[in-house]
Amino acid sequence: MQHATADLCDKHIDKLQVAEPMFSDFGAIGRFEGEIHTLKVFEDNTLVRAALEKDGTGKVLVVDGGGSLRCALVGDNIAALAIQNNWRGLVVFGCIRDSRQIGKMEIGLKALGTNPTKSVKRNEGQENIEVRFAGVNFKPGTYLYADEDGIVVSDLQLL
Repeated sequence: MQHATADLCDKHIDKLQVAEPMFSDFGAIGRFEGEIHTLKVFEDNTLVRAALEKDGTGKVLVVDGGGSLRCALVGDNIAALAIQNNWRGLVVFGCIRDSRQIGKMEIGLKALGTNPTKSVKRNEGQENIEVRFAGVNFKPGTYLYADEDGIVVSDLQLL
């Protein structure tokens, strides 16, 4: 990513949604951008794993985990899948685990926090639907730009 989110806001604020500042950075890559692919799950990471097993070239996985802090939706094995399958990054409205290991991995990852508890496996959730959290509508096919300052979303590819 060539431009910081602050620069994008300065140049394109009328074309952006800016996420409320509630996310922490966990991956070794601080800046990432790409086309949005969404999941809506609750304390079940089955679809997260399934999505990241597919080619993610040029994409960011946005996971609406309902803001649950009771278990993790992403751990180091799932983060490794994202890297292996060329995902640019992940935004998790929920928790991750294995944060020390993920901190050394070449992936951009933002989440609400950490929890060592694993999720359930019920294969429940929805994929590629519009989700809303942090004051932003995340629509499949739109673009997400993230860095240490935050997350912005645009219907247009700005870079």
